[in-house]
Amino acid sequence: MALDLIKATALLLALSLLVGLNARFWRHRVLARQIGEGLIYGGICVVGMMMPITLAPGLIFDGRSAVLSMGALFGGPLTAGIAGLIAAGYRLSLGGTGAAVGVSVIALSLLCGLALRLLIRSNRVREGFFAFLCLGAVVHLAALMLFMTFPSALSQRVLDELALPYLLTLAPAAALLGMLLLDLERRRATEDALVASEARMRAITEAIPDVLMVIDEDGRYRKIRAPDSSLLAAGIDRLDGQLMSAVLPPDKTALFQRYIDRTLKSDTTEVLEYSLDTLSGMRVFEARARALDITFDGRRAVVLLTRDITDRVRLEEEQRIAAIAFESQQGMMITDAYSVILRVNKAFTAITGFSAEEAIGKRTSLLSSGRHDSAFYRAMWTRLHADGAWEGEIWNRRRNGEVFPERLSVSAVRNSQGLVTHYVAAFMDITFSKAAEDEIRRLAFYDALTGLPNRRLLSDRLGQTMAASGRNGRHGALMFIDLDDFKNVNDLLGHHNGDLLLQKAGARLRDIVRETDTVARFGGDEFVVLLADLPDQSIDAAQQAERVAEAMLAALNRPYVLDGQTRQISASIGIAMFAGTTHSIDEMLRRADLSMYESKQLGKNRLQFFDPVMQETVTARLRLEDEIRLGLGRGEFVVFYQPQVREGQGIVSAEALVRWRHATRGFVPPAQFVPVAERAGLMPQLGRVVMDAALERLSAWAREPATTHLSVSINISAAQLYQDGFAESVLEALKRTGAPASRVVLELTESILLGDVDGAIAVMQRLREHGVRFSIDDFGTGYSSLGYLQNLPISELKIDRTFVRDLPDNESNVAIVRAVVGLASAIGLTVIAEGVETEGQRAALLANGCTLFQGYLFARPLPAEEFEQLLATA
Repeated sequence: MALDLIKATALLLALSLLVGLNARFWRHRVLARQIGEGLIYGGICVVGMMMPITLAPGLIFDGRSAVLSMGALFGGPLTAGIAGLIAAGYRLSLGGTGAAVGVSVIALSLLCGLALRLLIRSNRVREGFFAFLCLGAVVHLAALMLFMTFPSALSQRVLDELALPYLLTLAPAAALLGMLLLDLERRRATEDALVASEARMRAITEAIPDVLMVIDEDGRYRKIRAPDSSLLAAGIDRLDGQLMSAVLPPDKTALFQRYIDRTLKSDTTEVLEYSLDTLSGMRVFEARARALDITFDGRRAVVLLTRDITDRVRLEEEQRIAAIAFESQQGMMITDAYSVILRVNKAFTAITGFSAEEAIGKRTSLLSSGRHDSAFYRAMWTRLHADGAWEGEIWNRRRNGEVFPERLSVSAVRNSQGLVTHYVAAFMDITFSKAAEDEIRRLAFYDALTGLPNRRLLSDRLGQTMAASGRNGRHGALMFIDLDDFKNVNDLLGHHNGDLLLQKAGARLRDIVRETDTVARFGGDEFVVLLADLPDQSIDAAQQAERVAEAMLAALNRPYVLDGQTRQISASIGIAMFAGTTHSIDEMLRRADLSMYESKQLGKNRLQFFDPVMQETVTARLRLEDEIRLGLGRGEFVVFYQPQVREGQGIVSAEALVRWRHATRGFVPPAQFVPVAERAGLMPQLGRVVMDAALERLSAWAREPATTHLSVSINISAAQLYQDGFAESVLEALKRTGAPASRVVLELTESILLGDVDGAIAVMQRLREHGVRFSIDDFGTGYSSLGYLQNLPISELKIDRTFVRDLPDNESNVAIVRAVVGLASAIGLTVIAEGVETEGQRAALLANGCTLFQGYLFARPLPAEEFEQLLATA
């Protein structure tokens, strides 16, 4: 009986051969393969049942359970169904007492195989020998259980004679069959993958328009594929299997051999650009090569893709030539490496008289004047070869024979190998340049608008006057004159009227002084007058200078007629007296400027002599600048917070205000150090201190439930807003501190926005996109424009304290507050009033629609800790 089971097992194993043949035959037709497998599995079952182990009439045993379970597992439902129908039909045709049980075993085997297939597909069970053995054991144990349904005598005989050999033979046979089928399936998958990969590689290779070659380390062509064989040095049949030295010139052979050796030593792609005489003529190629992992007859090799870049190289060459030759309006000439003219521009023809047709193809000696000897040209070419460029003056000859001077510059054009391929010459006719030198000198020393001496000429004359004063002992006076409110003329009447006013003002000043004196324009609306040869006595000299200055003030104050309109403008004059060369030119100019600034501070339309006290004021200001710099380095600047209160809600936000805790003087008021910091250019650095501190505090508040609703307002100066990278620095600070951008309000004054409005809007929009809000501080005190206001990405207007101070008694201020609130409401903006100090002011504001306040009525600016205490008790 054991021998019969072994025969049945051998039949099972033969099944794998038929399945493999079927799969190979129907490789690309899945449905046909599954049907074929069903027929094979069913047929094997029929063959097995034709030579069964028979214990009793109608009671047979064979390997159909192993066949069908594995057929269901590997073939799927369609294969299982076909095999099951064939096996069940044949078993029923045999009949006998075991027919029903036999059909049940068939159904059980199919179900178990499909169940394991499902478990494997869902990744619950891993396919392999153990899984297949378990399946065989389960199927055949279940079959034995079905055999136990026979009458007791038969079931006992099954147990005694067949059970153990049945399990020990068919369960491992099922597992072995599964492994064979699994191996077939994996091999088929591998072959399919290889076929697909080969097909993809073939499609990719055939789609590449470049020449593909495999060359071994000896320089032998191993494989060639060329969509266009005319790009090769010889036909493919002649190249295949040949050494490069047999078909290429020696220099190209050496070049490619070095390239191959370099590629074999590298683990990256190597690139080479070269020219080659091909079947279609001389062409330029770009090669890319990489070492192969496989060898040919034991020789290493590289795969090389080479692309025809002749047209690209020619285009690049033409672009280089065009870029150099025709970006200038000067006369241009392009030659080859042997000085043969290849191209000229229109300016060349205009200057020389030679047309393009007459010049192209000729050597540059066409223009030779005969005035230069051979030594001159040798020196020029020596410098040109050494430096790649030459520039200088040269005499050339026009077509009509006229010899003329020109300024010539020649540049060499080199290819990728560093060899000169062309020369580009640019030149201009300088015949009239000598006559233009006087005009250039005038422009260098005189103001183009007024015709007055400029700063350079004034400095020269001041130096001469001071030197003369030192010799003859006579005094001199330097007057710095600035037109008051000149900007209004430009803004209201336009710059052309501003220029006209400056011309008239310069003429009036020139009419007052002597011929020996100097009236200069320094730029903008500033004039400087130098009075020389004043009396020996300082008092007499000062009185004469004062009389001249008063006459200037009177002359400048007379009305000006500009475009039919009469305008009047005053001036401020600063006077610095000198005798000899005690002070430098720059010191004298600084003294006059300082005294002029003092006259403006005292009310404009006046004159002011330099006083040493002014010097002390400047020194004090400079000292304060230094102390501010030191204070920034020492961390002496701290941030206080003043509450902003909303009616009915309490403190909803705070304004961050900088305070200076000086090391020796205690707290310095902002009014003392902020203007100095602005003038010294320190506001961006000071603003960063306030920004960082305020954002860190806001970040801490955002993390606490009691303070998470707070916003922080931070003042921004013009120096900060228009600084490059301001928006990026704010966003970086927000990211670094973790402060919520939606609770940050940046306050800007109206005057800031009178500069580059478009630039300011761009910066504000950039920050607005991240949630940052903007407020216009001191609204109504500047040059407000509803157009600007409509375009600015702001969310808040701040009523200035000057409109709050006289509430509720001043009806004009009440009307202004009502107008501002109405305007803000119409365009969807919030309004906050600052400087609220009394209940009467608060009530007046509230009655006119303003519900957000800031001022001493609620609290002074406080350190962060005291502000938080105030918040806790509010």
